[in-house]
Parts: sequence; C-alpha cells; structure tokens
Amino acid sequence: MSKLWAMTVPYWRSADWKLAWLLSVIVIALNLALVGMNVLFNYWYNDFYNSLQNKDFAAFKYQLGKFAVLAFVYIVIAVYYLYLRQMLMIRWRRWLTENLLQRWLGNRVYYLLQLKDYGTDNPEQRIEQDINLYTQQTVAIAMGLLNSIVTLFSFMFILWTLSGPLSFVLGGMNITIPGYMLWVALIYALIGSVLTYWIGRPLVHTNFMQERFNANFRFGMSRLRENAESVAFYGGEADETRRLEGSFRDIWNNWYLYMRQTKRITWFTSFYGQAAVIFPFLVGAPRYFSGAIQLGGLMQINSAFSQVQGALSWFVDSFTTLADWKASVNRLVAFVDAIDYAQADAAQMARLSAHDRADNALVVDNLDVALPDGRLLLDDVDLTLLPEQRVMVSGPSGSGKTTLFRALAGLWPFGRGKVHLPKQANMLFLPQRPYLPIASLRDALTFPLGPGAFSREALIDALASVNLGHLVDRLDETDNWSMVLSGGEQQRLAIARAILVKPDWLFLDEGTSALDEANEEHIYRLLVERLPKASIISIAHRGGLARFHDRRLTLDPKSQRVSLSAIEAAA
Repeated sequence: MSKLWAMTVPYWRSADWKLAWLLSVIVIALNLALVGMNVLFNYWYNDFYNSLQNKDFAAFKYQLGKFAVLAFVYIVIAVYYLYLRQMLMIRWRRWLTENLLQRWLGNRVYYLLQLKDYGTDNPEQRIEQDINLYTQQTVAIAMGLLNSIVTLFSFMFILWTLSGPLSFVLGGMNITIPGYMLWVALIYALIGSVLTYWIGRPLVHTNFMQERFNANFRFGMSRLRENAESVAFYGGEADETRRLEGSFRDIWNNWYLYMRQTKRITWFTSFYGQAAVIFPFLVGAPRYFSGAIQLGGLMQINSAFSQVQGALSWFVDSFTTLADWKASVNRLVAFVDAIDYAQADAAQMARLSAHDRADNALVVDNLDVALPDGRLLLDDVDLTLLPEQRVMVSGPSGSGKTTLFRALAGLWPFGRGKVHLPKQANMLFLPQRPYLPIASLRDALTFPLGPGAFSREALIDALASVNLGHLVDRLDETDNWSMVLSGGEQQRLAIARAILVKPDWLFLDEGTSALDEANEEHIYRLLVERLPKASIISIAHRGGLARFHDRRLTLDPKSQRVSLSAIEAAA
C-alpha cells in the first residue's frame, strides 16, 4: 500500500501541483454536478409521467421544454467532465512516466535489471502500458466511487420519502418497516457485491498473467527482428516459430481461463442487472395499485431505486475494471520494488569505484569480482595502470575479461575491493557490439555527445580515417543503423567516435573483433597515431595486435588472479 501511495500522491506535490489540484477540484465539482442533474431528472420523471396520466397537454409541453434545458446543461457538463478528466489523466501519466524513466535510467538501473533477476520483467511494458492503465483506471475508479457515494446519499432521502412504510403481521405481531424500499435496495446490493467478489476474485491473477504473457510474446518478436540476419543465416525460422508459438500458447491457455472466469461472473452480473430493471416496480407496485401514489410517483420511485441500487452496486459493476486495475498496480509495484533493489546494487557500484586519483593512474586494490549468483571470478586483484600505457588483456574464454572491464568502468556491483579512477580523465568504453540509436547517422556517430559537438569537417575526417568515407553523404539520413551497417562497419563507426572524443583512457572490449586482420591492424595503428597520449586497454584475441601494446594483462581462471607483464618491441 505504501508503494501505491508513493506512486499516487507525489504528483499533487510536484511542480505541476497548481494545475493538478485545479483540475482535480473542477473534475470533482463536475462529477457532483452530474449527480445533481440526475436528481433534477428524477423530479422531472414525476411531473412528466403525471402529465401523461392526467392527459394534461399544456403540462406535457412544459415538461418537454424543461427536459430540453436539463438535457443541454447535462451534455455540457458531461463533455467538459470527460475532457478535463482526460487532461488530468495525461498530465499525471506524463509526470509518473518521467519519474519512473528517471529512476529506471538513473544509476544505470536499466543495466542492472538485465544482469540479475529482481522479480520483474519487460520494463518497457511497465512504463508504457501499465502506467497508462493505472492512471486512467485510478481516475475512473475514484470518480466512479465518488459519484456512487454522492448519488447514494442524494437519492436515499428521495427513496425513503417515496417508498413509505411497509406493514405486515408476523407471528401475531404488527410490524412496520419505514422506507422499506431503501432497505430492500441495501440488501439487494450487499448480496450482489459479496457474490461478485466471491465469483470474480480469480480474475485479478489471470489478468496479471495475461499481460505478462502478452509482453513476453512481444519481446520475442522484437528480439527476432533485432537479430533477423543471424536467424536467417542459421536458417532458424522453424525454431523461432516453435518458440513464438509456444509463447502465444501461454496467451491462448490463459485467455481461455479468463474466458471461463469472465463467463461465470457475467452470468451473475447479467442476471443481477436484469433483475434490477423490474425489481423496483415489484416493490413499488403495492403503493401504486393501492392509490397511494400516481404513475409519476412510481416512475420516480423506479428512478430513485435504480440510482440507489446502482450506487450500492458500484463494486458489482466495476469489478472487472477493479481486477484490471489491481493487476496493473501489482505490476507497477513489482517494477518499483525491482528498481529499489537495483538501486541498492547501484550503491555498491559506487562503493567499488571512485574518481580520486590526481596522478591520472588507474589503481585496483584488493578487488574481488563475482557473478550475480555469487560465484567468484577474480580474487584479490591488485593492479596499477599508468597514463599513456597500452595494455592488451588476454585469457581464455570465461576467465572474466569483460567482467573486469565492467568493474573498471564502474558498471559491476558484484564484488568487493576498490577501483580508483583518474579524477579528471575522460574515459570511453567501446563494447564488442556498439550501440547505434535510431537517428541520423550524425547522431549515431556523435552519441552520446549530440550532433552539435563536432563540425561536419571533423565528422567527415573521422569517417574517412576508419574507411567509412562512403557514408559521408548519409550523415543526415535517419535509419536503424544497427540493421543497415555490417558488424565491421558498426565497430569502425565506434572507433570514429573515439577519434572524435579523444579520450584519455580508451577501453576496447573486442571492439575490432568483426574486422578482418588488415582492417584491424589499420584501426590500431590509427588509434596509436591519433591518440598518442591516450591509455588504451583492449581485449583482443589476435596475437599480431600485441605489437600495438606495451603491456599484457593476463587472467588465470585457475588461480583467479591477474598478472601484468611487459611486451617487447611495442609499436
């Protein structure tokens, strides 16, 4: 409940609080105005049907004119109630989306959620779909509940007055129940609410699982699209079809469960709703046929009874929406919990690394590097890397080379010890698979600094230096470059970034693995020439690249230690 409160209340204390409160007050006032209009319509029913029973044409024409006025006012209120309610929902959604986006992207939580199971999945669904459902349904439920409460108290007095007493003899005793139709409506709605909850409560979990299965199916298709070329080369269509069909089978099976549960509750709510149509006439008929009330009074009783019964049956009528809302709340709360847990690991990342070396050296003290499951990869690592050194990292697959890079970058929370980073140094890490945003090639080349950071001449020179001069004419073209460019072109584009940024420390995690030997040697020669003052730390497997380095850092998986040695005849 505290998580739900934390998601709901802060918006009304945010920078948008003035408009948030103004919209809330106006929406509530219009909601109450709609209830007031229903009360006026209830009294109109009495006068209108009495004019019909009395065959009073003048009164009939007057009531038609009165109805036109009431209907016009009602329509105006209803239109602006919907419009301003939607405005409140989208502004609240925008604030909540920005808040969760900042928390998700802050402290690299989005990255940590990929490393470890924090009890949630599909963050994009939580931020886009569940926030949308949560804000829409919360406002709708709150306004519906308020409407029902005000309607209940507004029409209780009318129903009490119109229904009169019910007298009968029971066991020789004369019993009189004042306002008997009000009590009938209360009992009718109470029985309906209890039975609805009992029949429909499994829908909450079923809705939760349906959204999870839908998200998994979408993710599977997105992942196939992102890796379309690899799947095509493998001829893996049949296997991918099997996986996607299996994913959809979960949707299918859960949907049939949802159908059965919905059918059960619809049987009851439909019977309940249809009975509510005739029920007030049955309980009001004795007074009408006894002459105590006219037709207008009977119709007014029917309207008042329906309003009271409808207000009391809010839970029955809203149960499916409440089930959807509760499922959205559960998913959002799970996502917020996952962010909180990841924040704790992010704090550990901050404790492992610090920018505190005035001499621009990179020093590792007593560092233990572990996997998310706790298994130790590297034990008690002590290491000093000096400015302008070029270090080649080697070791067998699985020895922890990439994980060590993550620890040096301050991205790895699983371990102990300390990584002391240069205080003023500009550090750049190039992974094996570069990230290329769906944007112009200029944006992709200058990511994350932005297209205005460098002149067009500098961009052209950088592309030409890495043998990508053929892309110069496409600098302003927007595309999904990770799908357009080959793996080697993507890696060379990342190297061009480094040429532009001119970092003090450059880390390459197999950043040239997709290049042929000649292009790879050209890239390393280019880095040495263009970045003569940079410290270059690279994971590379081709032995010929050793000549572009002056140190070798070797990881031994058996001892879980590292060793630093000199490389003779460095370039």
